Amino acid sequence: MEFYVPTLDSSEASEKLKETILTSEPNAKVNIDLDNKKVTIESKASAETFKQLIVASGNKLD
Repeated sequence: MEFYVPTLDSSEASEKLKETILTSEPNAKVNIDLDNKKVTIESKASAETFKQLIVASGNKLD
C-alpha cells in the first residue's frame, strides 16, 4: 500500500515515521521516498492501521 504524506519534509521526519510504524508493526516493510513524499508499506495489517500511525506521528495524509 502507498500513501502520499505531504508533511514529510526532512530525513528526521521520515525516520520518526518509520520508527513509529515499525514499533506498532515490526514485520512491516517500510520504504519512504522523501523526494516524492510517498510511503510504501508491505504488511498484513490494514491500510487504516497505517493511516492512523502516520497521523499519530504528527503527519498529514493527502
